[in-house]
Amino acid sequence: MEQKTTELWHKFSDSLRRFILKKVKNEDLADDLLQETFIRIHSKIDSLRDETKVQSWIYQIARNIITDHFRKNNPISVEEIPEVIDPETESDEAMTQTIRDMVLFMKDLPEKDCQALCQVEFEGKSINEYADKAGLTYTAAKTRVARARHKLSDLLMNCCHYEFDKYGTVIGYHPIHCCCCNQNK
Repeated sequence: MEQKTTELWHKFSDSLRRFILKKVKNEDLADDLLQETFIRIHSKIDSLRDETKVQSWIYQIARNIITDHFRKNNPISVEEIPEVIDPETESDEAMTQTIRDMVLFMKDLPEKDCQALCQVEFEGKSINEYADKAGLTYTAAKTRVARARHKLSDLLMNCCHYEFDKYGTVIGYHPIHCCCCNQNK
């Protein structure tokens, strides 16, 4: 197993470091996350079922490490959500605008619903974690999150007509009546 990890290090460490650095934009952090990635690779190498897919398996581990880092160290509050959207890096204007609209409408949701969505969708907490923090049962927390999503969806759909591709990505929209969409254009 150790020899296998060493081989993978020699083969993938440089390109994996560039991949991580592109995501985190910090040399020292990229080195730390690369090391953490290879620790996880080493500990999970026996779970790799198809060795022809080793590269995608390694990059998925790196993506998970990066996501975990940002979830732990940069939880997002409702006030900060609009700053997360960078129009220069977001290639799809319709999706960017929809996210902005969603954030505006989240502020109009009841506080409990907004907190449920923020913690589960933006801070990356599981429903169990949210339930513990909110003092709810798992079922009650799951119901609250589902209802909050439904309320937010209703607010969005009452404001605009959205067109989606087969993956659920917003590819177009037009306002049904004067709302937040018109304020941002």
